[in-house]
Amino acid sequence: MRMGRLFGGFILVVAGSGSAPTAGADSLSVLTYNVAGLPERISASHPLTNHPQISPLLNAYDLVEVQEDFAYHPLLVQDLTFPYQSVKDDTAGAAGEQLGFAFGDGLNTFSKLPFSEFTRITWDECFGLFTNGSDCLTPKGLSFQRHEFAPGAFLDVYNWHADAGSAEEDRAARRSNTRQLYQAILDNSAGNAVIVLGDTNSRFTRDGDVLPEMLAAASLSDVWTELVRGGVLPAIGASLTDCGTDPTGASCERIDKIFFRSSASLSLEALEYDVPSHFVDALGVPLSDHEPVFARFEWRVVPEPGSVTLLGAGLALLARRRN
Repeated sequence: MRMGRLFGGFILVVAGSGSAPTAGADSLSVLTYNVAGLPERISASHPLTNHPQISPLLNAYDLVEVQEDFAYHPLLVQDLTFPYQSVKDDTAGAAGEQLGFAFGDGLNTFSKLPFSEFTRITWDECFGLFTNGSDCLTPKGLSFQRHEFAPGAFLDVYNWHADAGSAEEDRAARRSNTRQLYQAILDNSAGNAVIVLGDTNSRFTRDGDVLPEMLAAASLSDVWTELVRGGVLPAIGASLTDCGTDPTGASCERIDKIFFRSSASLSLEALEYDVPSHFVDALGVPLSDHEPVFARFEWRVVPEPGSVTLLGAGLALLARRRN
């Protein structure tokens, strides 16, 4: 059932509700994956064949955010066991209404943890209808949902798919997308922990993309940079595309990225970054034109100062009684 209410100028869709994560849970595995789900004739992959193979592989993760889940959604979800799933967007967008396409934005969330306030936001700018990545063919944008780990300890998750292409118009649209996303974080997620993941179509090394601006503005860190590059962002210059030798190495920058930040009430520590190698068919051919990107976090609810004081007093009293 889709329930909407106005929030910050956008309609929110409640996709699931329930209790907070299990007491004592301290690990969160997340995956971002562009599944190349355009119709077979125009897809960069073979979704009719590949989506049914992707579906059961997703169940190994706590939270999965996909992009380009367009034309074959039933095949993608047919073997999922996630109790919380977003409702597929079937809107057409301005171009789709004219051309008869209704693929939606291609963004979906599959989660083992309950979430609420699911929102879809279309980009203000796009470039290219049948060229330059066909970004205006569908209502591409970002999605948002909120997870509550404990009373007052929220994790806000943003999934996004930015404008593709290398023409200056593409870069201008992509800069607009990136700034629209981090402004949404500033407006809606003040004081909350945040994970941002998706197909950014951007590189730290590319002049004209503004990912460092986004990280600074929203106080985010990049998992790959933190765990592989010692916290040092790549400089603008030649693309780091040496991915055949080491798919997770310091010289392999992918456009599919995972960003994060902690809050005063919920601590997130990135423990692992990986590019899973098993999303392939029987011949070893990748199931999409993108490879999935994985991160594992340790999360910890941070007690309020007053709670710590009371806990300390209680432990001291217990010690005196034992003595």
